[in-house]
Amino acid sequence: MYKCGSCGKPIRSNVNQVGMQCENCGSKIFYKERPNVKKTIKGR
Repeated sequence: MYKCGSCGKPIRSNVNQVGMQCENCGSKIFYKERPNVKKTIKGR
């Protein structure tokens, strides 16, 4: 699942496809959505 960098709409198309564009705004910049995971680091 990817998110458009301009309008923020989710994109569900194939990333391996050449010339992928946002269907809403035509942008070619996408961000991969990652889950919010809290990481705990132990001090020494």
